Parts: sequence; structure tokens; C-alpha cells
Amino acid sequence: MRAVVVDQPGGPEVLTVSEVADPRPGPGEVLLDVAATAVNRADTLQRRGMYPPPPGASEVLGLECSGTVAELGEGVTGWSVGDEVCALLAGGGYAERVAVPAGQLMAVPAGVDLVTAAGLAEVTCTVWSNVVMRAGLQAGETLLVHGGSGGIGSCAIQLAVALGARVATTAGGQESRDFCRELGAGLVVDYREQDFVEEVATFTEGRGVDVVLDNMGASYLPRNVQALATEGRIVVIGMQGGVKGELDLGVLLRKRASVHATSLRSRPVEEKAEICAAVVEHVWPLVADGRVRTFVEDMMPLEEAGRAHARMESGGHRGKIVLTVR
Repeated sequence: MRAVVVDQPGGPEVLTVSEVADPRPGPGEVLLDVAATAVNRADTLQRRGMYPPPPGASEVLGLECSGTVAELGEGVTGWSVGDEVCALLAGGGYAERVAVPAGQLMAVPAGVDLVTAAGLAEVTCTVWSNVVMRAGLQAGETLLVHGGSGGIGSCAIQLAVALGARVATTAGGQESRDFCRELGAGLVVDYREQDFVEEVATFTEGRGVDVVLDNMGASYLPRNVQALATEGRIVVIGMQGGVKGELDLGVLLRKRASVHATSLRSRPVEEKAEICAAVVEHVWPLVADGRVRTFVEDMMPLEEAGRAHARMESGGHRGKIVLTVR
């Protein structure tokens, strides 16, 4: 099969399409004919040699895909050859075929085409598992999400609004900020020119936010703590701003607040299956009725994976970048 390979760590130019051995489904797995995959920040880190796949996972990039069921592994029930699905992966999406644990398959939601569905699994599972399952966001609370115009951010804004929460977000560039407002964000902060702590304080009348979904890590940690309300929760899901930051435990104690750092990719298969099931139950109905939408900014063939990575790393993209495979 054709797959994108990385012969050595480097820039987007190191991504090439080569012929590699077809995967085979093991017990409890399903083989998919991949229709499309989507680019995630983690893919760019893996390409640079900074985010290796978990033990036993495919070395091929790609944390999500959509496609059709081609073969069932031993013991798999509930799926049939030809079913159209999207899948949460530990790797292997940038290829014509991929083997997936059956619990990480989700039927394509009503009203979504197969190619667009390639950009659903990673963002919905990341947002639901962190914002709702981990941080427990409730109706009437306030969520601060950094990078609101990206794939994760745009999903988080819509999902929080659908749950009855208020949303503040950071974004750069007028078009990105306008995009966040269209999604339902009540406060959009230009992170290049404004202090989000001050803006959030005004937005919440000094109370602070209940949940922070943060992809920056170290560089935003002190200000995220400052922005929290009493009993607020920070969930760190990325390290774009570094891995080591200063944490004021005094402020954290006074606010009775908490900081969680989580990764979806390395979780056990059983946990991922629970997350996927929860997404199908709670998020898919919101997708079907249009309250949560996937925005695809650009669609490129698999052979242009390098250009897709360059586009993501240039910043300012809105929604998802999808690679078509078949």
C-alpha cells in the first residue's frame, strides 16, 4: 500500500509517499480502506522526532481517519465489511489501509460525508474526554480555550456552547477572531496584543473561568492559574509553549484549583473505547443536528502531506486540514 514515511526527522520536505507492507487486523481489530486522514499538531511533532508513537503502534503518521471496513479480525462483532466509519488511531492514518481496535471505530454521523469525517475523531474525542470527562464542564460555567480557530479550539467552542457554557478564547488575526465569534465565543482575545487574564477578568466580572483547555503548556501556565475561578480546572493537552513552567501553589491552594495534564494517544485501548462510545452517545447527536460542525479549511491529496504540514506550522489556519487517500 501507499503510505507517507519519514526517513529521518526534519521539516515538511522529509515526508514522502512510499510502498509499505499492508497491515493485517489482529484479534479485536478491524482493517479499514482509508478514504481520508487529517493533519494534527502531534503529526508535525512526530515528523520532527519529538513525539514517537506508543509501543506497538504504527510508525506511519496519522491519528485519525475515515474509510470503509475491509476486513474483520478475530472476535469482532457489531461491524460489517463496507461500513463507513471514522476512527481514532495511535498512528497509521497517512496510508491506504490501517488496522484499528474495533472500539475506536465510530459510524460516520448523519449528515457528514465520508471525507469530511476524517477530521472528526481526534478533535471530538480530545475535547469531550478533557473538557467534559476530565474537567467536568457544566452548563452555566465558563470555558477558556486557547487557539480557538484551530481544529481542537473550534470544536471546543461549539461543544461548550451546545452544553450551555460561556466561552472565552484566544486567537490571532482578524479572520481567525471573527471565525471564533461566529462559532459562539462570547470573548475573543487577540493574544498578540491583549492580556487574556485581564480580558477574562472583565468578561467574568472578576470571577474567573471554570475550565481552561490549554495547548501551550509552560508559557501560559502562570497566567492560566491567574485566570481561574475558585475550584477552577486547567487541562493541559499540548506543549507548544514549552515543557517546564512555574506553578504558584499558593494561588492554586487559595482557589482550590487543579491542573491536569493528559494525552489521548498513549491511553490504553479500553479507555479509548470508552471515550469513543461517549462521543457517539453525546457528541454525534450534536453533529447530526448541526450544533457541532467540522470545518475543513483545505483538502489535499496524500502526496502533498508536506505542504499540509507547512500550512499547519505557518499558523492562522482555521479548522482542519484533510489529506485525501482514495
